[in-house]
Amino acid sequence: MKRRILNAAAPIRICDIGGWTDTWFAGHGTIFNIAVYPYVEVQIHLVDAAELESRVVISLENFNERFAVDPKQIAYDKHPLIEAALDVMAIPEDVSFEVNIFSTAPPGASTGTSAAVSVALIGALDSLTSGRLSPHEVAMLAHSLETEKLGLQCGIQDQLCSAYGGINFIQMHSFPHASVSPVLVPNSIWWELEQRLAVVYIGTPHSSNEVHKKVIAGMGENASCDPRLEELRRLASQAKNAVYTGDFALLGDSMNRNTDVQRALHTELVCAKFEEIIAVSGDFGVLGCKVNGAGGDGGSLTLLTNGDAPTKRRLIQELRRRGYDLLHIYLSRFGLRVW
Repeated sequence: MKRRILNAAAPIRICDIGGWTDTWFAGHGTIFNIAVYPYVEVQIHLVDAAELESRVVISLENFNERFAVDPKQIAYDKHPLIEAALDVMAIPEDVSFEVNIFSTAPPGASTGTSAAVSVALIGALDSLTSGRLSPHEVAMLAHSLETEKLGLQCGIQDQLCSAYGGINFIQMHSFPHASVSPVLVPNSIWWELEQRLAVVYIGTPHSSNEVHKKVIAGMGENASCDPRLEELRRLASQAKNAVYTGDFALLGDSMNRNTDVQRALHTELVCAKFEEIIAVSGDFGVLGCKVNGAGGDGGSLTLLTNGDAPTKRRLIQELRRRGYDLLHIYLSRFGLRVW
């Protein structure tokens, strides 16, 4: 057969104001977040069955790993999230293919990379089936892989951000049902926000599932009414309003206060390395610091600088001198793309 190539790409997520309110124990929530490059990239090569050792082969370029999968007998013994996507999609029996998955985003950076993998992979596999899933359907299916198939603790915001792209205001009416409102701003605000943001990776991955368990244990029986979650919901609305008006001081305040609430949720959510970065950032006039995702002893931090480009470059130089990595990000106007 003639070789055919299918492509999909999905962005990752940063600066999730109101995170933790998108969970089952919160019940309802309000979240602000931003989709950014680098994308997760998925490429499917359709080939003759004789060219592969199995009907489906997965190639994980970042890990230099390649393995065969039987779609009729998923073993969940290699990479469960990827295998779960193959399990839930109705892959036609008359096709054979190799899937290549790649991203420059480090794993465990608390930027929703695993969600972006699921979204991009489902989007690519959807091209092999009849009909098409909407971005919202892709996001909800990707979320169900983690919660229903794998039994992990997982909020809904990462998958929605990856599927929709852009700057998002998410209102979860009742877990996991939510609406997504794009925050549409003039190019001048978009470009200024992009220029001010920086994402610092502390060099070690985190396990959001383990962190979730600790926070849930401290919530008690009536978690949805916890005043800390109420404050997170309010801060998400504040961040949305700040971006609409180009009020970067208010956005920075939203980020700082959100990180304060994360500290209040559990002492382990903002580790010593995050505290060091926050302290250093204060010396360079940074307006806001948001520990991305669940937080913990690994992951990354979003910084909102004061708009002075030379000062931002000096900050980055100092953070690198201290051993931290900076992710090269750009705001993503698009969510899931399939072609």
